[in-house]
Amino acid sequence: MNPQIRKATDQDAAAISGVIVAALRESNRQDYSAAVIAQVEQSFSPSAILCLLARRQVYVATLGEEIMATASLDQATIRSVFVAPTYQGQGAGRALMAAVESAATSHGVSRLRVPSSITAEGFYRSLGYSTVRDEYHGEERTIIMEKSLTSPA
Repeated sequence: MNPQIRKATDQDAAAISGVIVAALRESNRQDYSAAVIAQVEQSFSPSAILCLLARRQVYVATLGEEIMATASLDQATIRSVFVAPTYQGQGAGRALMAAVESAATSHGVSRLRVPSSITAEGFYRSLGYSTVRDEYHGEERTIIMEKSLTSPA
């Protein structure tokens, strides 16, 4: 599979919301309670996605016309990386992360952070991110991870 990566548009908001909600409900349920997932879902309604599109660089991975994954860059932080459950493990997340890291580098970012779910920690670790600390928002555990984008001299 060879997904196409592009910047998201306002017309993508509903599809992005659908990808995120499906991933939360199916993939994250093994690590988080239903209450935590329901709370997180509220941050990713189509109207909330429209707000994010105005504040962040939001990217999507597509297969044909279908949006299969999303990620965003908020200065030096990667946020909201989600892959539709049917496409997980097929390279869309890696392709998106490469695009976001490239965009960060082109904007002069030398160190990226990503607030990871418990579910995605292994994925980020496989891309070279290391754990900095844990944060808790109520019962929701987030793992703050980072990666240097500059090569050691």
